[in-house]
Amino acid sequence: MTFQAFRMSLVAAAITVAGFAGAPTLAHAQDTRATAATQAQPAAAKPRVVVLATGGTIAGAGASAMNSATYTAAKVPVDKLLAGLPELSNVAQVSGEQVFQIASESFTNEHLLKLAQRVSQLAKQGDVDGIVITHGTDTLAETAYFLSLTVRTDKPIALVGSMRPGTALSADGALNLVNAVSVAASKDARGKGVLVTMNDEINTARDVNKDINIQTSAFKSQWGPLGMVVEGKNYWFRAPVKRHTTQSEFDIDSITSLPQVDIVYAYGNVQPTAVNALVAGGAKAIIHAGTGNGSVADRMVKPLQDARAKGVVIVRSARVPYGFVLRNAEQPDDKHDWVVAHDLRPEKARILTMLALAKGASTQELQRMFWEY
Repeated sequence: MTFQAFRMSLVAAAITVAGFAGAPTLAHAQDTRATAATQAQPAAAKPRVVVLATGGTIAGAGASAMNSATYTAAKVPVDKLLAGLPELSNVAQVSGEQVFQIASESFTNEHLLKLAQRVSQLAKQGDVDGIVITHGTDTLAETAYFLSLTVRTDKPIALVGSMRPGTALSADGALNLVNAVSVAASKDARGKGVLVTMNDEINTARDVNKDINIQTSAFKSQWGPLGMVVEGKNYWFRAPVKRHTTQSEFDIDSITSLPQVDIVYAYGNVQPTAVNALVAGGAKAIIHAGTGNGSVADRMVKPLQDARAKGVVIVRSARVPYGFVLRNAEQPDDKHDWVVAHDLRPEKARILTMLALAKGASTQELQRMFWEY
């Protein structure tokens, strides 16, 4: 199918679902399992991949082909997305399921839990070889990291999104989705943990982050990608070195809720207002997104010490996108009983801290986890 034909199919789908109010909610997620396209090869010869759709730009639609940044996200249902890509049938037996239909900035802890539970269920099925999750790009990296910590499987799991809706000129979603399915269908991807496939790159869930909000090259890992997808073929250059999936001590099957963990952002003339409010609001941990090497302003040290004295876990991270936070460098972390996030960004430090506290981890155990995960 040509790009023009694919774009027109999405335009038609957007028109069909215009005003669509049946977006699955957390409590009423609709299973819209739909076989992708007529198989071009014997079905038994191809891997079986399930696409779990959650919404986002990849399911979005704009008013015109020129609207690449102004559009409505979470518009096109998964059956329409898959029907517009008959090329998928050359890669795998593909079926789709609509789990949510939301923009990812609205993801909650409950969405994370429900999605991870469904991924875990599918991963245990003998008739599923790989899983793809379509997701809005705003919190895609957070969801990917959560899944990498909680779903115990060596089967390939690939998250994918797009920076432009399918109705836009030069939309990136179609190729991203085909590439993600090729990764999920690949035996070489087994055991590599949860992956993010965007802009021809294959990145590990732990390292990848959204660094650009307006270009298709939005997702980058400071330590580099694991591999690339070129014309449907996967090329691998390295493997993850941190613990994930089958090596994880976390298991979604035993997690029913997550504690409140919040983030405080550092800046010039920062005041303790946010820290005090979060402590009063019941936060179990605060991730301090500090300047530089996770630096903490003088006026913030006492409020954070007071919070720790009340049982709130304090994690020093950095608002700087690259590098890592050194323990006992900018602050005497041992003395304060604080934790450092190493090279995890604040939003991912929050994910790991939630899971650790849900297990009742001490600050010493949490620090170990930051080194290992």
